[in-house]
Amino acid sequence: MRAQSRRRAGVAAALAGGLLLTACGGNGGTLPGAGASSQEIAMTAWVAGFQEARPDVITSYDPVGSGTGREMFLNSAVLFAGSDAPMDEEERADGVERCLGGEVIELPLYISPIAVAYNLPDLVAEHLNLTPEVLAQIFNGDVTRWDDPAIAASNEGVELPDLDIVPVNRSDDSGTTENFTEYLAAAAGGAWPHEASETWPISGTQSGAQTSGVITTMEAAPGTIGYADAAQVPDSLGTVAVGVGEEFVPFSPEAAAAVVDASPATEDATDLRLTIELARDTEAAGTYPIVLVSYTLACSRYEAEQDVDNVKALLSYIASEAGQQRAADPRVAGSAPISTDLRERVEAAIEQISVA
Repeated sequence: MRAQSRRRAGVAAALAGGLLLTACGGNGGTLPGAGASSQEIAMTAWVAGFQEARPDVITSYDPVGSGTGREMFLNSAVLFAGSDAPMDEEERADGVERCLGGEVIELPLYISPIAVAYNLPDLVAEHLNLTPEVLAQIFNGDVTRWDDPAIAASNEGVELPDLDIVPVNRSDDSGTTENFTEYLAAAAGGAWPHEASETWPISGTQSGAQTSGVITTMEAAPGTIGYADAAQVPDSLGTVAVGVGEEFVPFSPEAAAAVVDASPATEDATDLRLTIELARDTEAAGTYPIVLVSYTLACSRYEAEQDVDNVKALLSYIASEAGQQRAADPRVAGSAPISTDLRERVEAAIEQISVA
């Protein structure tokens, strides 16, 4: 069975189990969440696993995208959210009111490589090697043909097609876009003349809404290249090995975990905001720097004791070794489990959630 087919089968089974447990639920209340579509597969598995222990809690997650998820959270439409980027200063200020005088907790519970994928059905190569500079030139519209000498230079012996390159980006505000453009800005130098942003900085491009829309757009047309959470890239698309120092590194959970371990905390991180400054321009061997650290957002204060208990229980399960391994299963999301040290800091933050 193809890897993507196995993954979808595993997710479908997990979802079916989760729905069955929800139907048998009791009086544990509701626990709605929304946010990053990159987390969709992992969150489906986490919800199912959580409900095996707490079938009385009706738990849901709507993969509407990072930006919309944060808005829903700050507007109190959901109790928790997923975000592919840390909250900015204005959002954190709004979070004080939303969290009843407390603050927004930001926990890096989903670590996954962002794959640069392409639709070249006749290409005979395990991976296409691309330097950060050439990637930036492709997505900026400066390199427009697949047989361009800039691509051929790092793919000796590969017969590149005489075909137009069609870059595909997210049409919605996306943490995946912010992570990808942050990588290009840090690693590609002047080849990427734009700042990191959740909104794609170039107009008139091919695009798709959320991760699924990018994949659908790419699958429909040979010559396309795009970026998406690696867990959701189907086997029908090829993937890029990116230039890191003197080598080209394909994505993997291990290579994603390696760059997170090599990265410091952000300057404004706290014991509740466990945000990470990813080392996008690293040259360390075996690291894959186009990585997405997706945060789970919650409040340090809630109005109802039931909400406090449910949020703490869900986050504790996601952060647990069992929860992380469930998402790391290659048949599910293939994510990189958090380290023991990070888990201890996450658990300490969760313990601080209380009733206002």
